[in-house]
Amino acid sequence: MSSYIKRPNRALQLYAVLFLIVLYVPVLFIPLFSFNDSIYVRFPLQGFTLQWYGELWTREPVWNALWNSVKVGLVVSVISTVLGVMAARAITRTRMRGKGALVTFIMMPLVIPGIIFGVALLVLLSRMGVPLSLYTVGLGHLIICLPFAVATLLPRFEGFDPSMEEASADLGENGWWTFWRVTFPMVLPGIVASLLLTFTISFDEFIMAFFLTGTDPTLPMYIWGQLRFPKEFPSVLAMAALILFVSFALVFVAQWIGRKGLEDQE
Repeated sequence: MSSYIKRPNRALQLYAVLFLIVLYVPVLFIPLFSFNDSIYVRFPLQGFTLQWYGELWTREPVWNALWNSVKVGLVVSVISTVLGVMAARAITRTRMRGKGALVTFIMMPLVIPGIIFGVALLVLLSRMGVPLSLYTVGLGHLIICLPFAVATLLPRFEGFDPSMEEASADLGENGWWTFWRVTFPMVLPGIVASLLLTFTISFDEFIMAFFLTGTDPTLPMYIWGQLRFPKEFPSVLAMAALILFVSFALVFVAQWIGRKGLEDQE
């Protein structure tokens, strides 16, 4: 029986390899063409050059858009993680009716197309007379990132024994200090993973930004605007390659920290 369980599933392995090829090979063409010594994307490559990366350092609008995305991403990641901690703790530590319905409601942005939320927020904000700005972009990103924060933090709160919190309370600690001295260290890997994951999602998000951006574009919006100009396209590819590298690195770090936290709790 044990030898049957350990036998590798060749069909599943083949499917996994094909899935990774279909998913990632088209993306890998972006950094490949960013080194092409031509403004046109075509095979064979005209040559190898770092010119497009060098041009990025002299383009102030690129860095302004990058800084806008970083500001929005940092604020959204902190707020969504704080709300995620509160929601995850309430779901796992309190008795309430309709808990499953509440979790489903929080997770709805994961299955509802972002364009629906974008249009709905645009109509609502315009009716309220709220001008479009980075604040409205952050609001849209918060709706998208909160479910990811809750999904990341729920297993951490469910993974350690609540009797440790009860023991702290029995020793005279109030709820606030119990959280900081007992709960927070236990769920810290999940908090870090949530911060990294939500920052990456906000930084790369385009649909909400498309509907809610004002005069200060985020980096995805700036890249979208530059696609109309062929001479700007190689620099856009260079910036996209850098974004891909940083995004993959952040996601891998977030997943590693999250797995490490679960292993430590076990």
